[in-house]
Amino acid sequence: MTKAAQLERDAVRIGDLVIGAGLPVVVVGGRDARWLRLRGDGGPSSGDGAGAAPSPDDTADATVAAARASWAGPLLVEPASAADLPAVARYADGVVVGAAWAGDPGLVRAAARLGLPVVLQRGVLPGGRAATLQEWLTAVDDCVAEGNGAVVLCESGGRGEPEDAAPDLGLMRAARERAGRPVLAGLGGDGALAGAAVAAGADGLLVGPAAPDATLAAAHEAATVMAALVRRENPETLKAARAAIDRVDAALATLLERRVALAGRIQRLKPVGGFRGRDMERERRLVEAMARRAPSLGVGLLAPIMNAVIEAGLRLHAARREDRSDAEGDAAGPE
Repeated sequence: MTKAAQLERDAVRIGDLVIGAGLPVVVVGGRDARWLRLRGDGGPSSGDGAGAAPSPDDTADATVAAARASWAGPLLVEPASAADLPAVARYADGVVVGAAWAGDPGLVRAAARLGLPVVLQRGVLPGGRAATLQEWLTAVDDCVAEGNGAVVLCESGGRGEPEDAAPDLGLMRAARERAGRPVLAGLGGDGALAGAAVAAGADGLLVGPAAPDATLAAAHEAATVMAALVRRENPETLKAARAAIDRVDAALATLLERRVALAGRIQRLKPVGGFRGRDMERERRLVEAMARRAPSLGVGLLAPIMNAVIEAGLRLHAARREDRSDAEGDAAGPE
């Protein structure tokens, strides 16, 4: 069995990373996997995703070897041409077929024959036209025809330079539904679409090799918080279950912080604030509404949880009000 062994049609293993099948959203170019884009002379493009320095002799083999030596996790490499494929086969865990040559069936098939998992971007066809959904899926068939079914689709806007394009999230979702294969959203250097991509069903986010730290941070935040809200997980190991709990807790903490801020706003708007201004009837209705979304907990278990949340917010508001009063008193000076 080759490295491209496919777990199922909708799950692909790249090194020790599995993409798809409802598993956690991955960040390629971040902490889950690295990728390296080679330029025409065999060296890395500006700001490669593996963090490797260019080799003195600047060959594809030396560059990919350096990237491999600097990163023990899953490594994907995007070749500039078919001449780079031997180096990819020697050191990488997966091959990225960039949009610039994903529209060339011969090159797609050559990449598939490596026996590595293939990340297949939506290609640019002759004349500069971006491939349609059907043309993109035909490229998947080209990989399968070479005996390689371990294909991950990547939507980066169908442009030769993904950093300059925005992914078509509707088309990405359609590809997921039509092909039944894992999908990545190529963010390039812009993390603004990270949350939307996860909400649209992306199994992972591909961050551009030269992306700023803020883009990586946005991708990891979306893979943690947004994914916890929109993806159901069924972990099969204790480690995976704890990791899933950590993501849900991160989302809970984010929502609790937002709730506290809104509750503070309400305290400033109410004629009577603090514990004296509590509306117990409204709190009862709130818990009943939540119980409809969390029937396994029900009103009985949710009521003490929400009471603790509400009281924590009231205590925080009271403490902040006291701090403001002290500060105003200090500013006024001694009598």
